[in-house]
Amino acid sequence: MSLKIAQLGMKKIPSREGGIEIVVEQLATRMAERGHAVTCYNRSTHHVSGKDFDTGKIKEYRGVRNKYVPTLDKKGLAAVTSAFFATLCASFGSYDVVHIHAEGPAFMCYLPKLFGKKVIVTVHGLDHQRAKWGKFASAFIMMGEKNAVRFADEIIVLSPGVQEYFEKTYGRKTVLIPNGVNRPEIVEEKEICEKFGLEKDGYLLFLGRLVPEKGVRYLIESFRNINTSKKLVIAGGSSDSGGFVEELHTLAEGDDRILFTGFVQGRMLEELYSNAYLYILPSDLEGMPLSLLEAMSYGNACLTSDIGECAGVMEDHGLTFRKGDVNDLTEKLQQLCDDEETVIGYKKEASDYICSKYNWDDVTDRTLSLYESAGSGKKRKK
Repeated sequence: MSLKIAQLGMKKIPSREGGIEIVVEQLATRMAERGHAVTCYNRSTHHVSGKDFDTGKIKEYRGVRNKYVPTLDKKGLAAVTSAFFATLCASFGSYDVVHIHAEGPAFMCYLPKLFGKKVIVTVHGLDHQRAKWGKFASAFIMMGEKNAVRFADEIIVLSPGVQEYFEKTYGRKTVLIPNGVNRPEIVEEKEICEKFGLEKDGYLLFLGRLVPEKGVRYLIESFRNINTSKKLVIAGGSSDSGGFVEELHTLAEGDDRILFTGFVQGRMLEELYSNAYLYILPSDLEGMPLSLLEAMSYGNACLTSDIGECAGVMEDHGLTFRKGDVNDLTEKLQQLCDDEETVIGYKKEASDYICSKYNWDDVTDRTLSLYESAGSGKKRKK
């Protein structure tokens, strides 16, 4: 049966401005390929890393219809205003399913319910815990979480830890559907060599949004204390966190081994993943880190914090350090820089492991199955 599906809560697709945008693109395009009518409601704002990365308004993308809603391009207000107008449009539209991504945009999830739509909410992470939000935004996100619990037909979560949180906090059962990954093509270093002087296995890589909960501050502090000729590449743009990015640059001053690339995409991104010696994700908080799945799909050895959302993805195919512990991170970094054999061992097994376990086609099938069964009378509360 062909479904009419609305997706909202992301910035826009196609885009790599954050993990949610990647998830929505992968799901929406695959659903369109299967014959479903998919509409994505996008923000009418500049790219989060600056207007130089704008691609314009793309009305149709790989079979997915894109609509753009009014958005106030201000910190804390872009998500609120775009979610309001997107939910309003989806509620009045002729859709069978309205799929809302993230807790804040779920604030008005009761509205499409009133208009007879099935409502699915994906919680990509416990967003109210993120340090970048002020009091108003945090309160709005928290209310979105509570409204999702109360009104959504189904809630999708990405990790067992978040699933446990909803059951303990609200007595609400959720559906665990983790993210997927595609097996990539490994590419040689060309652009990164020309632009940044980087060579294969000559650098450690962090790739992600530069926000406090990603732990980049710990990473810089630790890296400055290790003995290595390898560089530390910090790749990513800000996300309502310009002041924090300036703090990171200040923290890195005086160490010419530390390199900030800014936001990267396309060939540059592929080269950074393909040629890193080690990928590092020192996060305090994650939903299910797509960058970690991608790094492993490229055959990278990975070092992450020991939070469940990272350690649970790697299992025994990578190394962890104690969350927030600069000394432990320093020790593990030095250990891996000195022990090439261990790094090579992790590299050999990473891609086959991650690509066999996390697959976007499987994620799409499971999500569509949930759409069809939602609202069928199944109880999701304890």
